Amino acid sequence: MVQPMKKLKLYGFNNLTKTLSFNIHDICFTQTEEQRQAYIDYIDEEYNAERLTNILSDVSDIIGANILNIARQDYDPQGASVTILISEEPVTTEEILEENSEAPGPLPDSVVAHLDKSHITVHTYPESHPHNGISTFRADIDVSTCGRISPLRALNYLIHSFESDIVIMDYRVRGFTRDVRGRKHFIDHKISSIQNFIAKDTKERYQMIDVNVYQENIFHTKMLLKEFDLDNYLFGINAADLPERERKTIHQRLHREMMEIFYGRNMSRLPR
Repeated sequence: MVQPMKKLKLYGFNNLTKTLSFNIHDICFTQTEEQRQAYIDYIDEEYNAERLTNILSDVSDIIGANILNIARQDYDPQGASVTILISEEPVTTEEILEENSEAPGPLPDSVVAHLDKSHITVHTYPESHPHNGISTFRADIDVSTCGRISPLRALNYLIHSFESDIVIMDYRVRGFTRDVRGRKHFIDHKISSIQNFIAKDTKERYQMIDVNVYQENIFHTKMLLKEFDLDNYLFGINAADLPERERKTIHQRLHREMMEIFYGRNMSRLPR
């Protein structure tokens, strides 16, 4: 277990702002207009504002925060948003040090952590393209804290709450806090990679890459699902019912979509 940083005696309030931006992508092949609409309807039902509110409320439970206010909205023709304002419970210095350790956070059955006046938001973006048969679902989640612990505590629960082909995460610590001697501290916990906060079973399922800027306290991790079973990406049809040539074409389209999202650019040639 990685040791936490030495105990800090602060002057006043901890003014560090810690933000986890978490983007998930689900990819699907929809052959007809009816299948495309059925997929979007399914996503809108599966991840409507009520379900998303339950997920974010569970995140609040995991981190031990009080919910102050909930604003939620389903949109027409598609998508949903939820914003939750939260506040911190009292916490001892020993608990802060333990919870800021560079290690995976808990799932909902083992829960105690705390946040300062902060917020959690989620926005969903289901969409489809009529020409190549690809439909996608993206959810953007932000957990922002102003205080003593890191929102990375909730990371494992969020990953397990969505069926994700691609996960893109950014974590940044902004501002500074002062100790009793007046010295500035620009981070109050050890971190070398977001991956160190991800559970082993998740690491085994995903290919991962990091882009970190340590001197700026900016950490970036991308995850791409390793296993590819075509039936998991078809909506309303089975792979066995398709000719081999068509299966190959669909596989290539899905693979291209996933690679372009993962690498963040359009590709004339796919990486091997």
